Amino acid sequence: MIDAPIERTFLQSLEAMAAEAPEEGMSLHAILDRLDERAFGAMLFILALPCAIPFLYGVPQVVALPMLALTLQMLAGRNEPWMPEKFGKRMIGKAGLTRMSGFGRKWFGWLERISHPRLSFLSGRGAERPVALFLTIICASILVPLPLTNSIPAIGAAIAAFGLMARDGLLVILGLLIGILWVGLLVTAFILVGDAIFNSGSTSDFLRQIFSVFS
Repeated sequence: MIDAPIERTFLQSLEAMAAEAPEEGMSLHAILDRLDERAFGAMLFILALPCAIPFLYGVPQVVALPMLALTLQMLAGRNEPWMPEKFGKRMIGKAGLTRMSGFGRKWFGWLERISHPRLSFLSGRGAERPVALFLTIICASILVPLPLTNSIPAIGAAIAAFGLMARDGLLVILGLLIGILWVGLLVTAFILVGDAIFNSGSTSDFLRQIFSVFS
């Protein structure tokens, strides 16, 4: 008698892939093929994990571009996700995959325990474009090259993406709220800093000298 294959959860599949990956790692195309997932939620969740790791510089700014490509496809109303060859060939090393899967289990394992279909209208086709609009704004903020500016929006994107996979509208709302609130704080901080610089004495004197040349 042949035993039926054990069905793995999404995070278990991610952990198995990291353990079995070659030392040079895997490309984004290979990762998505290995997990056999084509839903936008699954792809966004995988890409959000390295972005959510604190103090991991460089990688979030690289991975956020494929995330934006996916959210823009959702915004355009595509039925199936597609990743440009340029993005799909980007490699994530075995060490990065291991850290990513461990981070996913440690910080997002609770999602598997509490998620179940609810408020499904927020994770269906009808809500896909509004959700994609917010996700696009959140993913764009990950590109800001400042310390810790990637972690919080990536966590929000990961929770929302998991909600899309699980058809859990409550998780979608939670993830979007975390991401958008962070973007709001980031924009407010930039406005305050810019206003302080603009209104400083040295800056004002400099601008007055510039304008006097053309007056």
